[in-house]
Amino acid sequence: MTGAEFAAAAAKAGPIGAGHLVTFGTSIAEYEQAAPAIEALIATPGTVRRLDLARAPRLRLIQSTAAGVDALAPFDMIPDGVMLLNNRGVHADRAGEFAIMAMLMLAAHMPEFATDQRAHRWNRRSSGIIAGLRATIVGVGGLGGGAARRARQFDIRVTGIRNAAAAHPDCDRTLTVADLDKVLPETDFLLLACPLTEATRNLIDARRLALLPARAGVINIGRGELLVQAALIAALRNGTIAGAVLDVFTEEPVPAEDPIWDAPNLIMTPHISSDDPERYNEATLAMFFENLRALAEGRTPRTLVDLAKGY
Repeated sequence: MTGAEFAAAAAKAGPIGAGHLVTFGTSIAEYEQAAPAIEALIATPGTVRRLDLARAPRLRLIQSTAAGVDALAPFDMIPDGVMLLNNRGVHADRAGEFAIMAMLMLAAHMPEFATDQRAHRWNRRSSGIIAGLRATIVGVGGLGGGAARRARQFDIRVTGIRNAAAAHPDCDRTLTVADLDKVLPETDFLLLACPLTEATRNLIDARRLALLPARAGVINIGRGELLVQAALIAALRNGTIAGAVLDVFTEEPVPAEDPIWDAPNLIMTPHISSDDPERYNEATLAMFFENLRALAEGRTPRTLVDLAKGY
């Protein structure tokens, strides 16, 4: 994030963007030098984790440049009275495009064709259109909501899984996590897009993978730990699911010796499903100023993180 980007976003924000004294740092030493005056901190969760926030006694809020803040859990290093804000929603458009790309690839057997190519094997597979297939999206916030919107444009039937079964405009139905086992047997695409919390860690294990039909594909754009990776590898090797597209992993970068590299019918991407280098910082800063405007008007910032829930 650069000074020019901040200045441009501040100018677009109107009065709430004026009058800020902004410093930029790339090291802990630079942070510590500026810390006594800092009231608002904009950084990645990983960066925040490395900083001694006690050195910033005037700190009022932290604006994360990521939607997922699990790197800061259990949040005990955030001083009392300091708000943590994320940038949920910034990723929706890009994540939606990635998700529908993954669904189209799975429907057209592209992971299997990639495996055949590596094996120098000619194996014809036919496929039909994607309309009418069923997607189960676990988490319909920014990432999952963007995916649901794109899926509906392709006439995919979307079931959203969330903590409360409140309706979502881009889902044909919404159910709770308690109902997940009931819908897995009718699922063509299982998309994981929820935050990582203790409640969602290892949510999709060997038992739940076994509930999917053999034609199903798994997509993970949330966090690697939502899925038991070893169980997915076994399901792919045994042919109990058709394929998978993973953008996140239990260890990143993925070690060269990790067996996930050689799992059949799997497409891997290096945690880029939500990246949009042209718009990401601009959108994050716009959200930052939106949050400041809410505070100035006595409202709760839209992306305030509930530390008890972890998102």
